[in-house]
Amino acid sequence: MKKDRKIALVVNQVKMEDEDSLDILFWLNKTASERLEEVSRLRKSYYLWSTGIFPERIEKVIHRRKI
Repeated sequence: MKKDRKIALVVNQVKMEDEDSLDILFWLNKTASERLEEVSRLRKSYYLWSTGIFPERIEKVIHRRKI
């Protein structure tokens, strides 16, 4: 005897402004090295997805915004 499984669909509506604030707070609570590590991971993932290879060398350029 087969039981029918049912999954409840759940939707949470949130304001984009609230989500943006939460994202900013999340990243501000990370150290600079954790943020750079994540950027590197995303960069590698993107290169592998788009070209299938990751270059041996990537020029490291850091720009700081004036506050």
